[in-house]
Amino acid sequence: MNANQNKFQPPAAILTLVLGLLLTAAAAGQDFAIDTIAGNGRPGNNGDRGVATEISIDQPFGVEIGPDGGLYVCEVGQHRIRRVDLATGRIETVAGSGRRGYQGDGGPAIEAQLNEPYEVRFDQQGNMLWVEMQNHVVRRLERASGRISTLAGTGQPGYGGDGGPATAASFRQPHSIALDSAGAIYIADIGNHRIRRIDPTTGMIESIAGNGEKQLPRSGSLARGQPMLGPRALAVADGVLWIALREGNSIWQLGLASGQVQGVAGSGRKGFRDGADLQQVTFNGPKGIALGPSVIDVVDTENHAIRRIDLKQKTLRTIAGRGPDGRGYGGDGGPATAALLDRPHGICAAPDGTLYIGDTNNHRVRRLRPK
Repeated sequence: MNANQNKFQPPAAILTLVLGLLLTAAAAGQDFAIDTIAGNGRPGNNGDRGVATEISIDQPFGVEIGPDGGLYVCEVGQHRIRRVDLATGRIETVAGSGRRGYQGDGGPAIEAQLNEPYEVRFDQQGNMLWVEMQNHVVRRLERASGRISTLAGTGQPGYGGDGGPATAASFRQPHSIALDSAGAIYIADIGNHRIRRIDPTTGMIESIAGNGEKQLPRSGSLARGQPMLGPRALAVADGVLWIALREGNSIWQLGLASGQVQGVAGSGRKGFRDGADLQQVTFNGPKGIALGPSVIDVVDTENHAIRRIDLKQKTLRTIAGRGPDGRGYGGDGGPATAALLDRPHGICAAPDGTLYIGDTNNHRVRRLRPK
């Protein structure tokens, strides 16, 4: 290559920046097609394994892509956690006997009794963690042994234990968990209007946001000891804890180093309003969030819709569902914005931009594929 050719080659850093900007713009403005990948639309229990679209999934909530590439689904109605093999389209049960209760620690997870598992995550060792709302605990399936244990909570509702071991702490209907890169665990203790943190080294627990008051946070303030109205869903990335407030009808971010909370989207009023002013858009009971490149996808449960926040353009738009008048089931094979959903809860994003949704009252797991 001669000198004249070389001077027209842009530096690698510039190419990387341009590619990143193009991907971000594409993700923000993307349209999706929708289909069903698991669940037959009926509640109940017709088996622990089989073809995923032929097996009942009774009220799916949280969904998560595991380190093995499988899709893990919290089945609240049957108190189990299921795994969908995305390559073969088959499903199996990986935790929970199907009997409601709180038993089985120390034994195989498949034989344990759970009580409404709401959300599932994985740590860096591949262990599976989930929150059980009605048992008021966080439990873990150890990857190496296949055995279950309680990681946090006593099994009794209440509030207490900060400054001590997480296993001696009390929660009230915890709904969501998230893990940071250091292994710290964050818990949305919604009944106590607090967010709790478990230290990965000591196992000690503390409240990092909320004081029990049923009020919206104040943007720009420190989160510790201040109100946090109904923290329902959590996600962590790059030192930031993202929070969906169910009763607060809004999305917030908490800087984990600064402890400062900032409003991201939502006026706090119930409604269904997209737009370019993120402080004036409205949600109705957001219950799930997933992070993508410069976007946050929000499960807006009571609006029966999936909404996308573009953090670069600072806009909100609906990417799936028709809104509050579009409750039901329909639209598979077509554009996601023409589909009907029924009180969806969980959401996760795959590396290729595909989104998976726990379409709860339709008893199905649905997929949004970028067009």
